[in-house]
Amino acid sequence: MSPRATGLAVGALICNAFVWGVSWWPFRELQAMGLHPLWSTALIYFFSLACIAAWRPGSWRGFAQHPQLWWLAVAAGLTNVGFNWAVTVGDVVRVVLLFYLMPAWSVLLAWAMLGEKPTRASLLRLLLAMAGVFIVLKAPDSPWPVPQGIADWLALMGGLSFAATNVLLRKLEYTPSASRMLAMFGGGGVLASAAALLGLAGGIVSAPVWTTTWLPVAMALALAFLISNMALQYGAARLAASTTALVMLTEILFASLSAAALGAAEFSPRTLLGGSLIVLAALLAARK
Repeated sequence: MSPRATGLAVGALICNAFVWGVSWWPFRELQAMGLHPLWSTALIYFFSLACIAAWRPGSWRGFAQHPQLWWLAVAAGLTNVGFNWAVTVGDVVRVVLLFYLMPAWSVLLAWAMLGEKPTRASLLRLLLAMAGVFIVLKAPDSPWPVPQGIADWLALMGGLSFAATNVLLRKLEYTPSASRMLAMFGGGGVLASAAALLGLAGGIVSAPVWTTTWLPVAMALALAFLISNMALQYGAARLAASTTALVMLTEILFASLSAAALGAAEFSPRTLLGGSLIVLAALLAARK
């Protein structure tokens, strides 16, 4: 591949990482306008689902022919529910770091689902990542490194679901790509809607305030996610998996810088130390 083509592929991945890294801000803006992040996620992903279905109408047939794609839909849906909700209510950098335990979870899930026995190097990455998360979670007033609130739990769930999504994408690589995209967008919309309705019944999630104020923001965010997914498909198809994983780590940089600029994160020595171990584990996974 020519240097120009490589540059375009890397640029496409950076575009995807940028959208995800700064998406916490429009989600918070939408929440301030009366649209909980779960409702926002449902709206965005159903819009994207409609676009995919219109672009590739045959994707529904492929989805129906491969019922295993339901598992991908569930994993992708839980990923979006966890991440989009967590970055709205928690410390952005802390959430992104916990979410990026994904390479560590992948070691265990690939062993269980793909039969890939972990190597010494993968176990070392797992230990590094877990040491980092223990440091991040250990609060001065807590005797144990346990999640401190709903944002921590959501971020951990999102990262685990993201790892499951990646493993399932490998396991289901024989299915049509458009059908896999349909499953991921459909899972994001359905799971977010279900979680929102359950939260509404339990008094955790507020009912959406129907107004035209948030509509332009929601549509712009939906378009950004759709473009970023297309950019991911373009870049990941043209670069080695290790290069893709390495470039995607720029999401942490975008999230950290935007959170620092807007005062949405706390950069404590504990977070920096634990985060360094988590990022190191991810870098080692990407190098592999």
